[in-house]
Amino acid sequence: MSQTLQSVRGMNDILPDEAEFWEIFEETVRSWLKCYGYRPIRMPIVEPTPLFKRAIGEVTDIVEKEMYSFEDSLNGEHLTLRPEGTAGCVRALIQHNLAAQHPRRLYYMGQMFRHERPQKGRYRQFHQVGVEAFGFAGPDIDAEMILMGARLWGDLGLDGIELQINSLGQPEERAQHRAALIAYFEQHVDMLDDDARRRLHTNPLRILDTKNPALQDLCANAPKLIDYLGPESLAHFEGVQRVLRDAGQAFTVNPRLVRGLDYYNLTVFEWVTDRLGAQGTVCAGGRYDGLVNQLGGKPTPACGFAMGVERLIALIQEAGGAPASPAPDVYLVHQGENASRLAFRVAEGLRDQGLNVLLHCGGGSFKSQMKKADASGATFAVVIGDDEAATGEAQLKALREEGVAQRKLKVDDLAEAIIGQLIDSDEEE
Repeated sequence: MSQTLQSVRGMNDILPDEAEFWEIFEETVRSWLKCYGYRPIRMPIVEPTPLFKRAIGEVTDIVEKEMYSFEDSLNGEHLTLRPEGTAGCVRALIQHNLAAQHPRRLYYMGQMFRHERPQKGRYRQFHQVGVEAFGFAGPDIDAEMILMGARLWGDLGLDGIELQINSLGQPEERAQHRAALIAYFEQHVDMLDDDARRRLHTNPLRILDTKNPALQDLCANAPKLIDYLGPESLAHFEGVQRVLRDAGQAFTVNPRLVRGLDYYNLTVFEWVTDRLGAQGTVCAGGRYDGLVNQLGGKPTPACGFAMGVERLIALIQEAGGAPASPAPDVYLVHQGENASRLAFRVAEGLRDQGLNVLLHCGGGSFKSQMKKADASGATFAVVIGDDEAATGEAQLKALREEGVAQRKLKVDDLAEAIIGQLIDSDEEE
């Protein structure tokens, strides 16, 4: 007997009850982005591998360990399932010359892929909402993006999400800080773990982001990047903080906040929570002014952020915010050949009037069908037998209100009666 096939580890099915919740979440996110003037863009899931190597950095964990990469058997091209969305968005911006005439505010939703150890809220196939702005050089867009997050948490009914910010300065400032970091850690090389030693001469800034408790004191005393920032970088960072303070947005300047991708400069930020265990970041991003030029486009200032959908949905559910599955307005019960033929026409007519109708399929007695109608959560049952079909009528029964008599109506009058009762119920609430 063949073994039952299972989904790939870390790549999960999203079943109907939860998928409906995802759709509500996505509708909320789209409405939120629209109110800030962001427009959708959709990029391929598969991109050329060199795109991520050039954008993310050859010596990052993502490129070295986590990407799902393969060779196209037809033409030998090296391809990768996207591990993040910014690189592909920038590639599309350059390829289609999107930033030529005016700045762009763009967003995307979709699957990303990283080969890492699955844990709660962190999977090998995961979903992100990515938000990118191109052509805005000042600190105002950085601050607006941060404040966008604050508004979304309110829209989703979430609290306990805190803001951390930092500035990475410009490449030449980071180079000076990098040299100082290397010199500092070389003096304490015997205290470094294997990951830190591997990164020491390739990406020492990432050592500061370690989760190893044994390295926390060492990293806390390391040279701080902000001490190496020049006047322009400091002014940009102060401009971001000024807008946040004016808006009443609380924040913490975290000098160890570095982000894991090489393309960031100036402002970086994370929204974090302690409600998801060790993986506490639900939204993160910052400015990446050099990436468009780095990937072959004209120099273009850019800023963006990404949110993990699984983590946000876990937070909403943890807070008790998961909605019940939406119920139909009408469950249409029918028995008999003529009744069944009429039932299809009635169902389509009710849908034409904007009602959600679940038409019973599979036969069964009136009693068994009515049990299913009640279990469906529908507000009304419409019942058609052959006697009703002969006169062009149907029985309308309220399933959620006591004391409302079942009544017989002409099928052409059903929609008006149902909509009228739905409106009356809404007004009473």
